[in-house]
Amino acid sequence: MEKTNKSTQTIAIITMFFMFAMISFVTNMAAPFGNIWKNQYDWAGMLGNLMNFLAYLIMGIPAGKLMARIGYKKTALIALGVGFTGMVIQYLSSIVGAEVATFSVSGQPVMLNFLVYLLGAFVCGFCVCMLNTVVNPMLNTLGGGGNRGNQLIQTGGTLNSLTGTLTPLLVGALIGTVTDHTAMTDVAPLLFIAMGVFALAFIILLFVKIPEPNLGRAKSEGKDRYSAWSFRHLVLGVIAIFFYVGIEVGIPAELNFYLTDDPLCGAAIGGAVAAIYWLLMMVGRAASAAISGKVSTRTQLTFVSLLAIILVIVAILLPSSIRISMPGYSVADGFAMNEVPLSALFLVLCGLCTSLMWGGIFNLSVEGLGKYTEQASGIFMMMVVGGGVMPFIQNAIAKSGVGYMGSYWIVVAMLAYILFYAMAGSKNVNKDIPVE
Repeated sequence: MEKTNKSTQTIAIITMFFMFAMISFVTNMAAPFGNIWKNQYDWAGMLGNLMNFLAYLIMGIPAGKLMARIGYKKTALIALGVGFTGMVIQYLSSIVGAEVATFSVSGQPVMLNFLVYLLGAFVCGFCVCMLNTVVNPMLNTLGGGGNRGNQLIQTGGTLNSLTGTLTPLLVGALIGTVTDHTAMTDVAPLLFIAMGVFALAFIILLFVKIPEPNLGRAKSEGKDRYSAWSFRHLVLGVIAIFFYVGIEVGIPAELNFYLTDDPLCGAAIGGAVAAIYWLLMMVGRAASAAISGKVSTRTQLTFVSLLAIILVIVAILLPSSIRISMPGYSVADGFAMNEVPLSALFLVLCGLCTSLMWGGIFNLSVEGLGKYTEQASGIFMMMVVGGGVMPFIQNAIAKSGVGYMGSYWIVVAMLAYILFYAMAGSKNVNKDIPVE
């Protein structure tokens, strides 16, 4: 029986790793797709990304409740179906509505195809929100919480970063140089790949047995005078995750726009350099997974937060005239070294730091929550909306005259809060609340 349970647990962990990888594959489409739309509407660069993350705000808590009611597996299956639908809608934006005007912004007509795209990005946001709600507590539970739980989350995050690396690289290669003729049809192959991945994942998950340790427990407990919100370290962690996702998305997205507008670079180079950021996130998560059994989550989070602050400040202060060779890719030239501002190197190095933050913040925030973990996971997913709100604000700051690099001061401020959370805010001061 023990062997069977161990085998079931292993399959469940592998399945959750696969789900983790899909989350980043879908999410990381939105920002580079913005290079297509900002060429048509100057204000639209981060709007698709905002719509993708806005879904978290609406679906976060309902996703947690849904998981508590129907379990991990059924919630994930619904999420995959929703994700497939979202990709279909985004593909439709490449073939319909380009000639149909709807309303105007600053005298410029907004075409129907852009609204269809935004709807597709919004629907995909519902998908990744539900997948995130399932994956994180499931891995933490399968690892028994603590450092081991964080280790599994970081391992899954390594695969998450791998797909996150591939997405902007593929989008940049498909787009090439942004021109007046650049459109969603250029990235249609990537949308078809995503549809196929969703369909395959649905079939695989349908036949995999997933442990449901907490299914039905919420029904039997009745009313409770406490909730996840009763824990100070969770509340502060929710704020930290809001800022963290804004940092994780904002750093490479704004860098992508910065390099795309650089006369010596372009969309292909911007996408390739942004992909290095996600590649380094994969490296960082793999390293964290290797050491998490020996080095505490709090120590890791403190170190990477401080290092990230230093890296971003250096990037801001470096003159754009100082350049360095970094690898890039284009369909015409393949892989080649390209001259980019040196600040780009310091920003992509932040990927090593941000790689540890998601798992670290989640792990510390749900520590000691017991029966409130599912509710906490739903709250967490709601706050992932920060990945849409904060990059949108950062991009607005950049467009206001401060410039791309000046907009990174808001990233420094968010990193400072995460440093505070790691050092003090993550301590559980509500241990008297019963959690069994």
